[in-house]
Amino acid sequence: MARLLGDPAGSLPMPTAGGLIDRIEAANLVGRGGAGFPVARKWRAVAERAKGRGVVLANGAEGEPLSVKDRILMANRPHLVIDGALLAADAVGAPDIIFYVGAAHRAAEAAMTQALRERSHQLKGRARLVSAPHCYVAGEESAAVHFINAGDARPTTTPPRPFERGVDGRPTLVQNVESLAIAALIARGMEETAGLVTVSGAVGHAGVQEIERDAILADVAAAAGGLARPVTAVLLGGYFGGWAAIDEVWGLPLEPQSLRARGLTFGCGVVHFLAENACGVDATARIVTYLASQSARQCGPCVFGLGAIAESARRLAARATHPGDLERLTRWTGQLSGRGACKHPDGAAGLLRSALTVFADEFRAHQRRQCLHIPTRTMVEAVA
Repeated sequence: MARLLGDPAGSLPMPTAGGLIDRIEAANLVGRGGAGFPVARKWRAVAERAKGRGVVLANGAEGEPLSVKDRILMANRPHLVIDGALLAADAVGAPDIIFYVGAAHRAAEAAMTQALRERSHQLKGRARLVSAPHCYVAGEESAAVHFINAGDARPTTTPPRPFERGVDGRPTLVQNVESLAIAALIARGMEETAGLVTVSGAVGHAGVQEIERDAILADVAAAAGGLARPVTAVLLGGYFGGWAAIDEVWGLPLEPQSLRARGLTFGCGVVHFLAENACGVDATARIVTYLASQSARQCGPCVFGLGAIAESARRLAARATHPGDLERLTRWTGQLSGRGACKHPDGAAGLLRSALTVFADEFRAHQRRQCLHIPTRTMVEAVA
C-alpha cells in the first residue's frame, strides 16, 4: 500500500479526478485538521456552488503546539499535497489553489515553494503560497479565509461559511493538507485510509507516526517505542481535544465512531501520554493559560471568560487557591460553551471539562493546597 511518508519526495504521476468524490466517500475519509468532518460531503457542498469559479485553500497552518504532522508531511511529500489539491480543484470546479503554510514551519514552506516551482508548467499560474501567521486560531477555516481576504486571521461563526462565500467571495474548499494527500492516494487506488499522528509525552520515541485505520491507542504507543514510564492519562486531539484515563482507552480504536461513543475526538491527530508522576492540574493549567493567550479578542467570553478561567486554573495548579476556586472553575466552564463569537472558548471549555473529570481527585487536592504528584513539565514549552 502507498504510504503518506514512506516514499521519497518527488514529482508523482497525476491520477484522474473523475469520480473521486464518490471514491473518497466510499473510503469514509474525514478531515484531518481537527473538525473530523466527512471530506466528500465538504467537497460536494463546494462543487454544488462553485460552477467553475471556486477556490481550494490547502490548510497547512498547523498552529496546534503538540502537532507537527502537517509540517513533516509538507516537508517530505510536498508533491503529494499538490496532487491532492489539484484533484480537489478539478473535482469541485476551482481554477485557483492557495497553499496556506505556517510561517514558522520553515522546512515545510521551503519544500512547498520548491515543489510549486517544479510543477509550474502544470499549474500555469493557478496556485500560490501564503504564509499563515503564527497563532493558534489562524488555522480555523474562517480565520484562514479572513486572512487571505483582509490580512487578519480572525475566525467567525457568522454566515456565510467559506463553502458558500470564502476567498474573494467565491465558494472555497478549506481542506487540511493531510486530507488532500490522502485523497491523492485514494485516487491512486489506496483502499485503507492510513493517517498521521503526532505522539509525545511518556513514550520511547516522540514524533510522527503513520497508523492504520483500525489502530488502537496501544498500537500508537508501541509504534512510538512503547511507554517510557507508567502513564495515568492521555490527551487525545490536542488542546481542543480532551483528557482520558489511560486504562479506559488503551484498547480503544482511534476512529471517529469509537471515539465519539466515549465523548472523545482524535482532532488534529495528537496523542500525548501523561506520566503518572506528572500533575494533571498543572498540565491542564498550562494549556488553558496558553489558549487564553491566543484569544481572538473579539468577544467577552473569550477575552474575560477564558482569562478568569486561566487565572483560577493557575492558582489551583500553584496550590495558592482562593476559597471556591474549584467550584467557580467548574461553573464557569459550563457557562462558557456556546457564547463566543467563534469556537475558541468552546474548545478550551471542552478540554477543561475533560480534565475536571479525569483529574477530579487531583483538582480537589489542589483546592486544599495539596498535590498528589510531583509537578513536572511534560507539555511543550509553548504552554509555559
